[in-house]
Amino acid sequence: MMTTTQIEQQDVGAVVQHVAGLAIGAATSAMIVVGDRLGLYGALAGGGAVTPQQLADATGTSERYVREWLAQQAAAGLVVHDATDGTFTLPPASAAVLADDDSPAAMTGMCVQTEGLFRDIDLLVDAFRTGAGIGWGEHSAPTFEGAERSFGAAYRAELLTRWVPALDGVTEALDAGARVADVGTGRGVPVVLLAQAFPRSEFVGYDTHPASIEVARRRAEEAGVADRVRFEVHDCQGYPQDGYDLVTFFDAFHDLGDPVGAAAYARHALVPGGSLVLIEPRAADDLPTNLAGNPVAAFGYAASTFLCTPSSLSQPVGTALGGQAGSARVRGVLDEAGFSDVRHVADSMINMVIQARA
Repeated sequence: MMTTTQIEQQDVGAVVQHVAGLAIGAATSAMIVVGDRLGLYGALAGGGAVTPQQLADATGTSERYVREWLAQQAAAGLVVHDATDGTFTLPPASAAVLADDDSPAAMTGMCVQTEGLFRDIDLLVDAFRTGAGIGWGEHSAPTFEGAERSFGAAYRAELLTRWVPALDGVTEALDAGARVADVGTGRGVPVVLLAQAFPRSEFVGYDTHPASIEVARRRAEEAGVADRVRFEVHDCQGYPQDGYDLVTFFDAFHDLGDPVGAAAYARHALVPGGSLVLIEPRAADDLPTNLAGNPVAAFGYAASTFLCTPSSLSQPVGTALGGQAGSARVRGVLDEAGFSDVRHVADSMINMVIQARA
């Protein structure tokens, strides 16, 4: 029979292994960011089996650093090492995840977001002690880049193929020529995608972060849609209520200090019969279900602790829905804001789609 001490040692050993795995994942995430910034994945994706020297030559980097990086990537199971000739290969599945932001499976942006979390640890520790919020603009640059890239991968994969078709009457309105406002637009990825797909419609994106608005304007120019898309600095209860057919919040609604007020404001900005659409993180309606069934809950709660909850607490009211609020809580906010027709219309692995009408 095992003693209590032996059982406790087994438990501790299991936790040690678990935490070691988490630390390895964090270290590998940092290495992914390095490979992304240096173009190593892109070169590997198009280069077949390469030696460290060949990869270094192709990317203008140092062979000795590249050799160590490749060894780490092989140890992490992301590249394959051939011991017979000393070459390394990026398998097609790894390339789909790491080498191409346009891939539906792209995840490098999540690693860039993780870089932002580490950079902002001191900010968060201070917030824990004071209870104060952290405004979106206070975060470090990788946070904004990571949000654009990680959310963008999901939007490119789902927005036009699954989410818009699931919305009642929205495709028809956009085809005919709708007026659309996106609130909390960030760098404007979904607005540009919608503008490219629906040339008869006009779009405006609002955000309080001037630096993101400047990037969004560049994205619209680069995509050739700037004639029908504009981006302006406004908050969620200060933009012109010009009579929109559609008001959207993409992964931004739960970040607001006063989501009830923002939703009520959006309701008055809509034309009769118009729709409010929320793209929110997918989560269960209670913690135990979320812990048991959400494969990305640990990342979602980390992002909520670092970004979403502090953002809300930095604003008036400070409701702090959090990034894992769940469908019922979000729909309850819309009910309170005066919407009588609120429906949860679609899900993906990391997002849920909610449509509301007055």
